[in-house]
Amino acid sequence: MTSYSLERYLQELDPPSIQNLRARTPGAIASQDRQNMQSPTSSTGAYGPRDRPSPRRPRLLLMGQRRSGKSSISSVVFHKMQPAETLFLESTTKIQKDPIHSFMDFQVWDLPGQLDFLDEAFDFDKIFGELGALIWVIDAQDEILDPLSRLHRTIIALQRDYPNVNIEVFIHKVDGLSDEYKLDTQRDIMQRTQDELADAGLENVQISYHLTSIYDHSIFEAFSKVIQKLLPQLGTLENLLNVLCSNSGIEKAFLFDVLSKIYIATDSSPVDVQSYEICSDYIDVIVDISELYGYERLPPGPPIPRPLSPTTMARQEEGEEICSVIRLHNGMVLYLREINKFLALICLMRKESIEKQSLVDYNVQIFQDALKKVFEIGGANKQ
Repeated sequence: MTSYSLERYLQELDPPSIQNLRARTPGAIASQDRQNMQSPTSSTGAYGPRDRPSPRRPRLLLMGQRRSGKSSISSVVFHKMQPAETLFLESTTKIQKDPIHSFMDFQVWDLPGQLDFLDEAFDFDKIFGELGALIWVIDAQDEILDPLSRLHRTIIALQRDYPNVNIEVFIHKVDGLSDEYKLDTQRDIMQRTQDELADAGLENVQISYHLTSIYDHSIFEAFSKVIQKLLPQLGTLENLLNVLCSNSGIEKAFLFDVLSKIYIATDSSPVDVQSYEICSDYIDVIVDISELYGYERLPPGPPIPRPLSPTTMARQEEGEEICSVIRLHNGMVLYLREINKFLALICLMRKESIEKQSLVDYNVQIFQDALKKVFEIGGANKQ
């Protein structure tokens, strides 16, 4: 009975269901021309051929005032820079285009804060045309009126030509601020933005707000939510994780991108901050002890030819995937299973559940097969 639900879910996956799921995603654009420019990427990188060019590579724009922390965010999340080292980063003076090659390919553009990209001197469509998400960074420890004014003008301009673009506001550098001050700042920004857009005749503009800092896990959690909105298969992934959890005694499950520690999906139970943090730290442990993983991992960016060790080559030829179990002092168990060279499944469960590890392993294998099926169908429908 335990494995039957997962196998049945795999059998019921078909192209129309993926098409319907895509139709409900925020990235869908009403206008055909705008849809061609803005629709989400085909998230087949984790399973599809790596040498096949992607027709669309969604772009994440990091915008905001000078010294608001944009470059630090990109360096910490996608390049594993230690937060303390970001103090020595120079201010961005030109557009920094950073291609990210992971479970799906996308670009991160870091835009200099001193330039006004709404000016006629810049090609508006070239900058915002293939936008997956606009991430506006506001320094919570600095004055916010001027950044908000520029944010409002940018949103109004985007609503005219690209009304369905995802708008994410990172209220950044909140480390060291009291919880009350953080919430007051967030409420103030939300209220001012709502009032300004209402005065411009714009109602129900979807804007997400995140309290972030590079000195804790909040920046990774915020980026997780940003990336999830670009995945047409998100609803299907959540359903698969729900079925896996209910049939395996799993309390919480995350599907992580190993390179960035972004979780691309989780089950429908509420995300507990402590659970996410311990799973994220577990990723660091696994990456640091690289021999626990069966694939040679490359840093984000263009692929760099690198000789593989005999152990790694043997593991790749045999298709070996690593599984690891850690028992915590509070009686809970962390279960990690490598899905492929980009993704890892991390589950938090009680020790009673891991006593039937063979059953858990089997269910996870069924989940892995279903995951591959989902991405293959999504890739086929994109072509």
